[in-house]
Amino acid sequence: MAADHRGAAQDTAHALRTDVLVVGAGPAGLMLACELRLGGAEVTVVDERPGPTTESRATTLHARTMEILDSRGLLDALGTPPCEPRGHFGGIGLDLTLPSSHPGQWKVPQGRTEELLQDRAAELGADLRRSNRLTGLTDGPDGVSADALGPEGPVRFSARYLVGCDGEDSTVRRLVGADFPGRDAVRELLRADVSGIRTPDRRFLRLPDGLAISATRDGVTRVMVHAFGSRARHRTGAPDFAEVVEAWKRVTGEDIGHGVPLWINAFGDAGRQLDRYRHGRILFAGDAAHQQMPSGGQALNLGVQDSFNLGWKLAAEIRGDAPDGLLDSYHTERHAVGADVLANIRAQSRLLLGGPEVEPVRAIVAELVALDDVRIRLAGTISGLAVRYDLGDGGDHPLLGLRLPPAGLTRRAAGGVTTARTAELFHRGTGVLLDLGADPDTDPDPNPDPDPDTASGGLADVARDGHRVVRVSARPAPGSPLRTGEALLVRPDGYVAWAGRSTGDPALHTALRRWFGEPDRARTAPHQSTATAAAR
Repeated sequence: MAADHRGAAQDTAHALRTDVLVVGAGPAGLMLACELRLGGAEVTVVDERPGPTTESRATTLHARTMEILDSRGLLDALGTPPCEPRGHFGGIGLDLTLPSSHPGQWKVPQGRTEELLQDRAAELGADLRRSNRLTGLTDGPDGVSADALGPEGPVRFSARYLVGCDGEDSTVRRLVGADFPGRDAVRELLRADVSGIRTPDRRFLRLPDGLAISATRDGVTRVMVHAFGSRARHRTGAPDFAEVVEAWKRVTGEDIGHGVPLWINAFGDAGRQLDRYRHGRILFAGDAAHQQMPSGGQALNLGVQDSFNLGWKLAAEIRGDAPDGLLDSYHTERHAVGADVLANIRAQSRLLLGGPEVEPVRAIVAELVALDDVRIRLAGTISGLAVRYDLGDGGDHPLLGLRLPPAGLTRRAAGGVTTARTAELFHRGTGVLLDLGADPDTDPDPNPDPDPDTASGGLADVARDGHRVVRVSARPAPGSPLRTGEALLVRPDGYVAWAGRSTGDPALHTALRRWFGEPDRARTAPHQSTATAAAR
């Protein structure tokens, strides 16, 4: 039976039809739109706002998010933003440099990230409808109907699936009535971008009466302040500038009241997470699925990475060639990651906003962070580089479940040796079978198999238009973290789903079907030409 979640009844002559309706055009929603279009799904994005945010909001892209953008060919358009090698854990300095093509944290205003992804989504053919406010929805066994109020009046959308990417105050979540357990904010930071003031740069400076943070860039000073012992307020809007001025003076003794506030908000240490990221044909990603204090810039990055995991799976479901359980694996994989991030942010919030009583704990954590194993563990969590999906009984290869590490490749061709980066193999959003053995153009096959259909573990069956798994033969470049002679099956989101010594391994055959479905000989495409094109 269909469930009606209408906020208000609306009469419309015709519903606008699409495969997937994405609610919310923030970074998570726009990233999802890009991935769905790469996978061949029709997608419509609706958002209340008239355009990308004009507020600075989140300003950090971590290493894994930069790798994701690189794997889709988006970094040239982004340019070269400033990079800071050091971040923090609860206000305690932390070196974030880990093996990556883009180590550290990259300073990109949220509005610029949204513009980048919006342009790409439009280029790929997504339908973006601004100034549309969701008012009701009905989900059933065959699809979802959603009502919105747009610039020209009511409009109704009909979709096979709907994804709520509409933030921590998600309208989709409220209409569905999804359980969102967790805890309310106890403490909060006041934050403002102010012009016309001069303050010393402060990085998590703990003073007797509170915490003060300030930095000036391009004539605008961002201040953040928390007075020890103050409690989070129930807010229906942004704080008044007078509240920021009072707290800043109480903590630092400085008067910033003559400045011009450009943007003000408050964020607390609330922590909540949906029990389920999927409710039938309605799914959630980003802050709509989890609420956390944006400590260290993790919130935006977590949301983009949610969408990167979901996009190719939902597109396969739309195409009709997803194996059983593929779409449900989105919740399984990303709920666990979200829970880990919320736990580390909860620990950080206590270190950051606690008063003098937390100083002994901060001293111990500072000592531990100086140990390289501890630093690597914490930096991996914050950057997203340490995410490892539990792929079950898939062997014990050290890369299984991890993202394919960025590496250089060499490949022999008629014109000589060509070089490439692993990120370039994923620009089209395909799965990749990376054969790091002999180059078939010049060397004999080190793993001969007389049956051409099983020589790649059944790749010839599943390398078709819908699945778009491509085989690439190459050699690791000198200094590469990859090992010559191995083969790796990598999902479209860059995570290693199988690893072995031979592409004739029956386990590869199993992995191909687990992640890319059963073969359909009627739609089989010659994989050799596809792989050649992908390797260029």
